[in-house]
Amino acid sequence: MSWEDEVFIAGPMSFRRACRSTRYMDCRVGFGPVTEESTVDWKLEVVIVPVSDVERAKTFYTDTLGFTLDTDHRSGDAFRVIQVTPPGSACSIVFGKGLGDSGAPGSLKGCQLIVSDIQEAHAHLEANGVVNSGPQHFENGTMVPGPDPAGGDYNSFIFFDDPDGNTWAVQQVGKSVR
Repeated sequence: MSWEDEVFIAGPMSFRRACRSTRYMDCRVGFGPVTEESTVDWKLEVVIVPVSDVERAKTFYTDTLGFTLDTDHRSGDAFRVIQVTPPGSACSIVFGKGLGDSGAPGSLKGCQLIVSDIQEAHAHLEANGVVNSGPQHFENGTMVPGPDPAGGDYNSFIFFDDPDGNTWAVQQVGKSVR
């Protein structure tokens, strides 16, 4: 077996490593010859959030959190899709009825929302009645109360749940590496 064969069965890290090589510049499989000019963007655009009460979720994400309502589409009584987008985000969330197997309500865990000011985000959550952890940061590998005293990126968090128990983390990043 050659390394080209191994790279696709060895897992995501090997796949990424192969994507950086000249031969696999565009990370596409089965799309014709690969050239050095080929590139592919992998953009996360939508995350499906499993909810039990669509109206309650719509109110929470739009009225309480302030996400923009992109669409609220129905097709009969068995299908409804609502798409909302956090302010400044390129990725939206979708929830509704009849969306296939999107998981049990409350089963989404660990999605992160990025903000430039954790204190401002905390004030927004508090003002809108969202139960949350308050700002926290890591010191010596342990989560402790309060924002990172140095104001460092990637080290201040707030945690909260939506009405169904889907968990969200808010993370402060002043200057993204992307």
